[in-house]
Amino acid sequence: MRTDISATEAVRNFSELLNNIKYRGDRYTVIRGGKPAAAIVPAEEVTPERLLGEMKGIFKTLPRLDTDDLFFGRDVLEVVNAQPPIPEENGWE
Repeated sequence: MRTDISATEAVRNFSELLNNIKYRGDRYTVIRGGKPAAAIVPAEEVTPERLLGEMKGIFKTLPRLDTDDLFFGRDVLEVVNAQPPIPEENGWE
């Protein structure tokens, strides 16, 4: 979505603008003196939302695992399972 915004408003809400740009893909045209002065747009395009029905097609496009990848997955599971348990009590209180 492209929105016109005054330079003053852009300065006052810059952090919020950046979040909207990064996470929602919003685009802003900064107006100064009644004329467009700049555009603030995402550096990378936001990934569009996907529907659950699209998952089968998405999986078909993923690269297939070879034997080295299967060993890597096993190694990761071993490391995860070897981690010490998280203490029940909070030691910071």
